[in-house]
Amino acid sequence: MLKGVENHSSPRTAAFFDLDKTVIAKSSTLTFSKSFYQGGLINRRAVLRTAYAQFVFLAGGADHDQMERMRQYLSALCRGWNVRQVKEIVAETLHDLIDPIIYDEAASLIEEHHIAGRDVVIVSTSGAEVVEPIGELLGADRVVATRMVVGDDGCFTGEVEYYAYGPTKAEAVRELAESEGYDLSRCYAYSDSVTDLPMLESVGHPHAVNPDRALRREALARGWPVLDFHRPVRLKQRLPAFSVPPRPALVAVAAIGAAAATAGLVWYTSRRRPPAI
Repeated sequence: MLKGVENHSSPRTAAFFDLDKTVIAKSSTLTFSKSFYQGGLINRRAVLRTAYAQFVFLAGGADHDQMERMRQYLSALCRGWNVRQVKEIVAETLHDLIDPIIYDEAASLIEEHHIAGRDVVIVSTSGAEVVEPIGELLGADRVVATRMVVGDDGCFTGEVEYYAYGPTKAEAVRELAESEGYDLSRCYAYSDSVTDLPMLESVGHPHAVNPDRALRREALARGWPVLDFHRPVRLKQRLPAFSVPPRPALVAVAAIGAAAATAGLVWYTSRRRPPAI
């Protein structure tokens, strides 16, 4: 159970949420693959491979080595993609694709933290073209995400400027704590992956959500709560209390082509299994 309403004469607090398989039931980037195909950003073969990649992600996630391969590949893949086009695709399909896969349990926690006076921060390796609008949909106060360099022509250059992954997430949490005055010993964090262990260790109230095997072992050994989220639900189907228009997301760290991360996982999984066609 969460503690009560914060005493605002005390230092501020926050709840930090990983996104994929923690707040939503799938990979945020992989979920948009069909939309990216329809927009001409990826081809049909990539869409078919992405279906398999989504299965791999849901079954066990991606470990450190796999994520590094994705990071290296996405740099080359997204070069030349128009950032405005990516944002438009996400905006047009956000409610149809993301709203139905938000965990009811996660939405309730976000609501409870806000009622208690805590900020809610989404901290995701995915890109801001996906994470920012999802954060706004959820009523998050801030978003931390990977970003890539955008050229004067409005297209990705292929260079990674900031990669929100592993220890870097923990660094971002500490930087936010310093700039916003959060008392990390009284803050909360939620994630499904052992790669987020540094972020979980940085707060006083870490929680493992639908954890992978490695994180489950760590959580049990350290006595951390292990939560099971399994009820995706549209926000408008929830209780009226959550239907209040969400607070606008104040973006702390932004930006990467969301499809780039998608295709990175597609590339890795295609090396493990021949393409479907």
